[in-house]
Amino acid sequence: MSAPKNAAKAVNLEKALADLESLVEELESGDLPLEKAMKKFEEGIKLTRGAQDALKKAEQKVEVLLKSAGGDELEAFIADGED
Repeated sequence: MSAPKNAAKAVNLEKALADLESLVEELESGDLPLEKAMKKFEEGIKLTRGAQDALKKAEQKVEVLLKSAGGDELEAFIADGED
């Protein structure tokens, strides 16, 4: 039995975030030559865009589910300390 589509997407998002963390650590170390650092930066941008797309799709799905369940629209989330 294969894994559900959503589970595969979640794993990809988690992997993208883990890869981004690793890239940031490498770049912050300052040990990479400029050319390699630029390639890592470009890879990070691609991972970031993919993660943003996945999160946007997830938000849209939540909105559809809320509407189909007769729920209210999503409200903006404000973290503690943000005004």
